[in-house]
Amino acid sequence: MNSLLDGHVVVVDLGFGDAGKGATVDWLCAAPAPVPVSAVVRFNGGAQAAHTVIADGRCHTFAQFGSGTFADVPTLLSRYMLVEPIALAAEARRLSDLGVANPLRLLRVDGRALLTTPIHIAANRAREAARGAARHGSCGRGIGETARYALEHDAPRVADCLRPAVLERKLDLLAAWYADLIGDGPYGHEPVAALVAAYREFAAAVRIVGPGELAALAARGRLIFEGAQGVLLDEWRGFHPHTTWSTVEPSGARAVLAEIGATAHILGVTRTYATRHGAGPFPTEDAALEIAEPHNVDGPYQGPFRVGHADPILLRYAVAACGGIDGLALTHLDAPDTVRAATGYRTPTGIRTDLPLGRWRDLSHQSLLTEVLRTAEPVLADLPADRVGWLEKQTGVPVLLVSDGPDRTDRRARILAESSTEPGH
Repeated sequence: MNSLLDGHVVVVDLGFGDAGKGATVDWLCAAPAPVPVSAVVRFNGGAQAAHTVIADGRCHTFAQFGSGTFADVPTLLSRYMLVEPIALAAEARRLSDLGVANPLRLLRVDGRALLTTPIHIAANRAREAARGAARHGSCGRGIGETARYALEHDAPRVADCLRPAVLERKLDLLAAWYADLIGDGPYGHEPVAALVAAYREFAAAVRIVGPGELAALAARGRLIFEGAQGVLLDEWRGFHPHTTWSTVEPSGARAVLAEIGATAHILGVTRTYATRHGAGPFPTEDAALEIAEPHNVDGPYQGPFRVGHADPILLRYAVAACGGIDGLALTHLDAPDTVRAATGYRTPTGIRTDLPLGRWRDLSHQSLLTEVLRTAEPVLADLPADRVGWLEKQTGVPVLLVSDGPDRTDRRARILAESSTEPGH
């Protein structure tokens, strides 16, 4: 594998999210390199992303803007993104307040991307609230409803913001479809006419692009593909029903790259310990672990932020779900010595040290794995002092980047040498 600093890179979270993708992307964009980064490409998810970057005395939690923004690197929201214009405008204002000059100048949006509207958000919140104690762990940002509606309907897309009559028709149909679910509650939809006006302003303020934009950006330098959420929440590889309506593993990024005949290094990000935000099975969870998490708080829809011991069983599963990766970024090396590691799961059928991949889109297999995780009791052992070497042994993947703090300056490259591995294997 060539250096991470001279080829395209896909950054993907190997857990349930919150591993440090944003900080990793920021470092890749800011590090001196023989080939500059021409753009950060967001390839999945939407406004629910929360990628915190601390650099040069500034702190921002990136949602739709790419995490290379502090390094003045443009963002391309690909056709696989779910774009929420109102939240995007608010994020642009926050970035402007932090000293980013005219943040929207850095933004390109693929016209084929789906729009997430206040109607989707209201429906998402109503549906999740109705589940009560059986909540799935949704962020309440309308992601699932945006994807769900588009499966069966002519859904609103970014390019429609340039065609007010088409947009109004689609929004009228969307509002009518969800009328019974959202009613006139506190998250009821905005009047369609007001939405059309707001989205026309959005179209005038951003650069809406077509399929050729990716190739043009790639011709000017390296592309960093920034994933959202974590592979263990993937719509086909995660543990149902606690999954997202998004393909988190890097097949989406690979598909975008294939359009321009390119490949990339796949860089998986993981913490020294495990975390999970919201509902769902979490075998190594330990409420007694005292680890400060100033940038991860409980959410009104998503639920509590949870921490647990290192879990190489889930980590190996995530690597396999990605179709293999080229390197690891290990964050939170400063985790306390109280963090341990699972060597296996104690289950009614014996000790398990691995979870099998099922056929792609085999939700019955994923549901069975969910039940395994619900009842699994971790067998814990002390985490070795050499956490990097231990992780490489557990996964068979080299650790290329490490960090022991939240700031960009706390990150350092560990291996940038060449090997015989082709990128994107």
